[in-house]
Parts: sequence; C-alpha cells; structure tokens
Amino acid sequence: MKRRLAFALAAVMSFSLLAGCSSSGTTSAAGSSAGSQAASEQPAADGGNVVKIGVFEPVTGENGGGGFQEVLGIRYANQLFPTVEIGGTEYTVELVEVDNKSDKTEAVTAAQSLVSSGVSIVLGSYGSGVSIAAGPIFEENSIPAIGVSCTNPQVTAGNDWYFRVCFIDPFQGTVMANFATQEGAKTAAIITQLGDDYSSGLGNYFKKAFAEANGEASIVAEEQFQTNQTDFKAILTNIKSANPDVIFAPSSITTAPLLIQQARELGITSTIMAGDTWENQTIIDNAGENAEGVCISTFFDENDTSNPAAGEFVTGFKEFLNANPDYLNRNGGDGVAAVSALGYDAYLTALEALKAAGSTDTTAIRDAIGSVQVTGVTGNITFGENGDANKDMAYIKTVEDGAFKFLKTVTLN
Repeated sequence: MKRRLAFALAAVMSFSLLAGCSSSGTTSAAGSSAGSQAASEQPAADGGNVVKIGVFEPVTGENGGGGFQEVLGIRYANQLFPTVEIGGTEYTVELVEVDNKSDKTEAVTAAQSLVSSGVSIVLGSYGSGVSIAAGPIFEENSIPAIGVSCTNPQVTAGNDWYFRVCFIDPFQGTVMANFATQEGAKTAAIITQLGDDYSSGLGNYFKKAFAEANGEASIVAEEQFQTNQTDFKAILTNIKSANPDVIFAPSSITTAPLLIQQARELGITSTIMAGDTWENQTIIDNAGENAEGVCISTFFDENDTSNPAAGEFVTGFKEFLNANPDYLNRNGGDGVAAVSALGYDAYLTALEALKAAGSTDTTAIRDAIGSVQVTGVTGNITFGENGDANKDMAYIKTVEDGAFKFLKTVTLN
C-alpha cells in the first residue's frame, strides 16, 4: 500500500547537531485504556509548553537488554536537545517511557497507556513483533510512530502512521546470505523462533537469498524452537548431522548464548551467524569463548570515522554512560551499541518532524515525517513511500577476543 502523505513542506532540512546542556523530565506511563488523541501543548510547571514523546521499548523480558540500549540513545538525545521550537514557540520535550516487556500482549497495553498519556509521537520498538502488535493502536488513535530497530516489513506495511529509521529484513537477510556465500559457504542451516515475527521473517529472507546464490539443495536443515525454550540439543543434533557450513539463527538476546554454547558443546564447528539483535555484549559475556567467530549484521560501528557527526556522538555517549554506573552496567560497558545510535537518530527525526509540522497536531506531524531529511549518526535519513528509511548499507561484525570487531560494510547497490 502506498503511503498517503500530504506533504506540508517541499523543502528538506538537515538537523544541526548543537549540544544543549540541560535535560527535560522523563516519566513512566501506566494504565491501559485507549482513547482518541487530542494532541496539544501541555503546560509545564514553570508555565512553559511541553510536548510529549512516547518511548515504546522493552526494558524487561527476553529483549530487555537491547530495548534498554535504545532507551539510552533516546535519553542521551533528550539530554542534548531538551527543547524544540514548534510554530515559533519553544516547547520542553518530555519523554514518556513504557515497558512493552518483549511481549505482544503487553505491547498493546503499553501502547494504550501512551495514548492515554497524550503523547504526540512515539519512538520504538526494539523487536518487530511488539511493534507490529502496537501498530493498530497508534493508527486508530492517529499517533505517528517512528520505529528504531524493528526491521520486519510488516511494521510499516499498510500502516500510514508507522515509520522507521533502520534498514529492513529483506535487505539484512540478503546481506548475510551474500556475505556467507562470499566467505565460501555452500550449505546452510536455519534456526528460527516459532511465532516470532523478527526471527521467522529474517530467517526466511536469508533462506531465499542463500538458495538463490547456491541452489535449493544448499539449505540442508531448518529447525524451529519455542519461546522461552532453553534446551536446544535436539534441534542442534539434527543440524550437526547435516554438517552445514553456516548456521543462521536470528533470535533474542536471551536465547543467543544458549544456542551458541550448546552448539559448541555438541562439537558443531559451523560458523554461527545472526542479525542485528545479536549485537549485545551480554551475549558474548554469557557465551564466553564459544562466541568467538560468530558473525552478525548491524546498523552502526563506533569506530567508523567517515561521519563526523558519528564521532561526536560516540565521544559524548561514552561520557554519558560513564557518568551513570547503572547505565554503564546495564549497557555492558561503554561500548556504543548500534541500537543506541538508532535511538538517538529516531529522537532527532521526531524533533525535525515537530519543527516541520509547525504544530503539535498529530496528523500534521505524521505528514511532516515523510518530508524531513536528517543528518544522523547512522547515516542520512529520508523516507520512502512506505515509511521505511532509505538505507542501503549494513555493517558486518565478528566476535574476536571477547568483543565485536568490524569486518566490512556491505551494500546491495
């Protein structure tokens, strides 16, 4: 479905990364009833105006680690840019955070609470399944949402109110299949989580691209597991007998180290590969030396010096983490996760949309999103007709000496 946008502005704007020094408040929304969205300025305690941005992320559940890293990127951006000028009036930006708990049912409740809180725009989520589940709530209540790292095409398909700043799974799956082929792989096994939109979707895109490059017979095993499953020895035994060159296993942060450890314990020597979700230091910490050689695709690398804005972000974000022991601990050190960079960019995009709309009216904001151009730390951000970011590059990383190491960038153009 083509996105029905009535663009209010023809000109595009670049976001100027000027650092501020104060921080606006962050609140947590509770409650569950959905209502119609009447977007208007909210009076601040000092008599000023407030615009609310919802933060729809998992900070608990199987993807809580990655969700919190996205939240950190958003909080850091809010610390630097705590205000925005809308229609000639300065507004304080208030973050309203909810925990969707990495669960589709909880995601609906969390989305409804954001509606009740009167947010004008939503950022999130980490995890495509929860984003897909919440999409109808945002659409029905006319609240625009900007996905951060939710890569499944269904997030934006048919929903004129959902956008995203990351690349999508057809691209990511093809990138990883091509990378495996270029590295000499002729056969592959695929492990996916039953009922998980991200896992099953990305697995299918990898399968299609790998089979196109190496023939249908190159897919030597396909296995699925249940949510919250912890014993994978049965499916891994089947895969071991097939002896694939690579195993592609897109799954949650919680599941990843269990799969890796049990595969190596069974004597499987195949290269283990996955998508962006696996770029989390806790996976390496929990899998230990078994994680060595794992390969992933992701959105950003903190050592990429080609973008000056990225360099400034990395320096500032590390200082931000080190100033808060809880942030530093939950992040797994002061490494800059790609999803934190995306969270930062999503916040910048929301501010640009508010400025371009010149209003807190949610329809005006929605229409403005498609026209903005943001010079982000993960690259320039513009949107296609379906609300997906026009991105065509992925970073390939491997685990070496207990840390993620950049290998190469890959494009399909």
